[in-house]
Amino acid sequence: MNMKKEILARVLVIGLLLIAIAVPVGGYLISSANMDHVVELHARMPENGGWSVGNITVQVGQPITLHMTSDDVVHGFAIGKSDQPTIEIMPGEFVDTTLTFDKTGTYTFYCTHWCGPNHWRMRGTIEVTGAGPASQLDSEPLYLQLGIDIDAPHLAKVVPTIQPSAEHGAKLAYLLPDYATSRQTYLTTSPADLWLKLRSEPSLSKLTDSDLWDVVRWLWERQTTPESLSSGLKIFIDFAAAAHGMTGKGDGVMVKGRPTMTPENMGHTLVRPPDFTDPHTLLGASPALLEGKIIRGGMGTGMPSWGAIFTQQQIDAIVGYLYTIAWNSVGVSSATPTQDMSHP
Repeated sequence: MNMKKEILARVLVIGLLLIAIAVPVGGYLISSANMDHVVELHARMPENGGWSVGNITVQVGQPITLHMTSDDVVHGFAIGKSDQPTIEIMPGEFVDTTLTFDKTGTYTFYCTHWCGPNHWRMRGTIEVTGAGPASQLDSEPLYLQLGIDIDAPHLAKVVPTIQPSAEHGAKLAYLLPDYATSRQTYLTTSPADLWLKLRSEPSLSKLTDSDLWDVVRWLWERQTTPESLSSGLKIFIDFAAAAHGMTGKGDGVMVKGRPTMTPENMGHTLVRPPDFTDPHTLLGASPALLEGKIIRGGMGTGMPSWGAIFTQQQIDAIVGYLYTIAWNSVGVSSATPTQDMSHP
């Protein structure tokens, strides 16, 4: 009996010792496992190195915590094409965010605060791997589907002489052929080209040139909403005004001192963006072409690619806003068309 008690006592002692060892070791292992999914990310101006980690890999469904701080100025963190809220990153302070991706694919993160001339270069990627479902691939952009050369000149052959009135154009809408009001026509045709096509319609021969421009402006404005235009304006100010200027004249702080684009300097030096307040520039471009510019970026101006950043809804909002610059500049702008303004 005593022998059995002694054996039980020894087993109990050994068991307690094993538990005492297992608990801290287990906790350490769990802590270590969690630490494997924490990435310390330092934000620095592009001239100082940009993001300290440019490429992050994580398993689908696996939480990852970004422990972020700024080494110089205020930065912002956001993920392209995502509802993830923007996070401000203050100098010398750490902020954490935990992300979980339920689909595999490559996600782009970027800085949302203007932090210097090369601000747009502050981008990185999160590669989500594993056996989970793949993120839905974007469909081929419309400009590629249509075979549009977005680098070719697209100056409008005709422009209005007085500012068109969408309100008046709406009153004439009943005269229009069916193709004029379709979404496809809007996306694939420039305002100037649609005006020329409508001008050739015998049924519209009694309308004046100004009447037709009123109709075209109405057709363009019916494709957007006040909310979308407000969103487009905000995106333009946040992401484009540094180059294109607050009013779209191509005179932003980032391009000061650059020459205007000409056939002679095209491809040889960085040039200023075109003047959007010259109606010849935007009224000669279809929404599909402008969408292509935004997605791919513009050669010659240093305009970055925004395809991995903006959603289709955001791109539509920007395009809709750009046309308001052209419509509202008719009769106001002193701009004159140049030989080549092919890079908005």
